[in-house]
Amino acid sequence: MSHDENNQSQVMLPPPTLKGRKGRGAVTNLQGRFERQLRESYDDGWEQEDDGVAAPAWKTQVTDEYCKSILSRNVSPDLPFSVSLNPYRGCEHGCIYCYARPTHSYLGLSPGMDFESKIFAKVNAPEMLRRELAKPGYEPQSIALGVNTDAYQPCERERKLTRRVLEVLQECQHPVGLITKSALIERDIDILAPMAARQQAAVAITLTTLDPALARTLEPRAAAPARRLRTIRTLTEAGIPVAVSIAPIIPFVTEPEIEQLLEAVRAAGALSAHYTVLRLPWEVAPLFQQWLQAHFPDRAQRVMNRVRDLRGGKDYDSNFCARMRGEGVWADMIRQRFKIASARLGLGGHSSRFHAMDTSQFTRPLVVQPLGARARSADTGQLDLF
Repeated sequence: MSHDENNQSQVMLPPPTLKGRKGRGAVTNLQGRFERQLRESYDDGWEQEDDGVAAPAWKTQVTDEYCKSILSRNVSPDLPFSVSLNPYRGCEHGCIYCYARPTHSYLGLSPGMDFESKIFAKVNAPEMLRRELAKPGYEPQSIALGVNTDAYQPCERERKLTRRVLEVLQECQHPVGLITKSALIERDIDILAPMAARQQAAVAITLTTLDPALARTLEPRAAAPARRLRTIRTLTEAGIPVAVSIAPIIPFVTEPEIEQLLEAVRAAGALSAHYTVLRLPWEVAPLFQQWLQAHFPDRAQRVMNRVRDLRGGKDYDSNFCARMRGEGVWADMIRQRFKIASARLGLGGHSSRFHAMDTSQFTRPLVVQPLGARARSADTGQLDLF
């Protein structure tokens, strides 16, 4: 069943008793738009709120994946980067508003709870990056790391793919910009601080709300707001330039906090800030509306009315000139509030620092493993049946 992302989608609301699972953002496992058969949940009356039995936990599965390429390129005029790298597909942080959720539909999985519980780790990402940087025709540009799904989500603690990617970039003196909601980035200060001293590293921390109760439902497995503020301070004290992404601004949910958020990040040491308004492409629209009905039924319609005011009456407008900031009176009001508060606090723009990073010291990697070398080494000791 396919939907036009520029048109409003019919929303399948959750049953009255469904409030979502603890530690998960999506309320349902909504089908992807490429599914051939439509399945509809049905409450037969056996699942009661007062039966004393908690809903079963939705466990996270991390699957190894060997990618054929690792760098993605774009020509979007509203993005401050043209090259990006994502070590993971899917994201356990479970942010209900995540614009990357629809990508799980290409895998035959749900953009709902599948997206935040079925993670794919690109185990050969560091080796593929090394091969890319070694190509004779490669021209260095600042690489944005973790822009689609968070490069520091929980499984990174064990997998360490992001750290290994950073080690390759450090070795080649290649500039990198990172964006994350995780305090785990502090682990890699030993790499990022020397790179920042050579103008080869910058970090952006995403902060959506200062309310921990709201954050627990909005982005359930990301670091708490206070912890992210502490991460900004820690990185800043290590000499790493930190920008803050106030994103997304959700009308009547996080929008009242704009000024308080900017004051908090400035006090923590951030140098600049930018924002985006809520984006609801493809399946994100029905998933977000289910979340609203489950957690904010008293204001759900009011929120969506304002979202549509920002999008010319639609749930989403994918045009480059409008998708990040919206259009109309309410978009202008948000822009003015952000501009005035940022100017008062001395928080400048964000894109100039990314483009100003030094590419002149880049050196190609001296050693490049043959394709499949790591996979073969992992199989050492196992006999071949044939």
